[in-house]
Amino acid sequence: MRRWPDGSDARAAHGTAVAAAARAGLAARGVLYLLIAALALRIALLDDSEQADRGGAVQELAEQPFGRVLVWAVGIGLIGMALWRLSEAVFGSAGPHGGKAGKRLLSAVRFVFYSVVAGSVIAFAAGERSSGAGSTDEQSRDATARVLDWPGGQVLVAAVGAGVAVAGVWITVRAATRAYRRHLRAGMSPATRRTVDVLGVGGGVSRGLVFAAAGGFAVQAAVTYDPEHAKGLDDTLRTFADTPAGPWLLTAIAVGLALFGLFSLALVRWRDL
Repeated sequence: MRRWPDGSDARAAHGTAVAAAARAGLAARGVLYLLIAALALRIALLDDSEQADRGGAVQELAEQPFGRVLVWAVGIGLIGMALWRLSEAVFGSAGPHGGKAGKRLLSAVRFVFYSVVAGSVIAFAAGERSSGAGSTDEQSRDATARVLDWPGGQVLVAAVGAGVAVAGVWITVRAATRAYRRHLRAGMSPATRRTVDVLGVGGGVSRGLVFAAAGGFAVQAAVTYDPEHAKGLDDTLRTFADTPAGPWLLTAIAVGLALFGLFSLALVRWRDL
C-alpha cells in the first residue's frame, strides 16, 4: 500500500477512477468558466442583460445543439470534481504533506462547494429550470436575508463574507506565486510551461479578485444589515464595469476568467493526480 512520508494512505485518493473523475471535473469547470467569461465580455462590450454566472452559463450551454446532453455532461463532470475532493478529504491529497488536517479540511470545503454546484446543474438538466439557471444574485440576497434574521446572523454573514474575501486573496497570491506548479506533471516542454503559466497566473488572479470582491460585498451586507448589498457572481462582475475604469476593467476580468477556463482544461492533461 502506497504511503506518503507523513503516513497518509494515498491508494484510494490516487486510484485510476478518482483520477478520471478529477479530470472530468476540471474539464467541466473549464467549460463553465469559459462560458461565464463570454457572458461577462458581452456585458462589458454590449451592456448585455444575460446572467454572467453559473446559471447564465448553464442556460447558454442548454441553448446549443445537443444542449441538454452537454449540460448533463458538465453536471456529471462536476460530480467527479466533488468526488475527487471527497477522496482527498478522506485519504489525503497528492504530495508529501497531503494528509495534513488543514489540507483535508480544505478538500472537505471544496467537496461541499462542488456538490452544491453539481446538484444545481444536474437539477437543471433533469428539467428543474429554476435550479441550475437560477440567478446567483437572488440566491445570495435571499440566503443573506435569511441568515441575518438568525440570532447572531449578522456576525455569521460577516464571518462568511470575510472568509470568502480571504479565500480570494489566497487564490490571487497562490496564482501570482505559481503555487500550482507543484501539482504539475514532469516532462512539460518550456513552451508548454510558459503557456500554462500565462493561463494559471492571469486566470487565477482574476478569479481571486472576483472572490475577494464578492466576499467584501457580503461583509458590507452584514455591517449595514442590508441583504441588498450581497452580490452573486453576476452583480459582482457588473460592479467592475461601474468603476472609474469603466467596462475596460470588466473586459480584463472577463479575459482573465477565460484564461482560468483554459487553465482548467490544461490541467486535464498536466495535473499530477
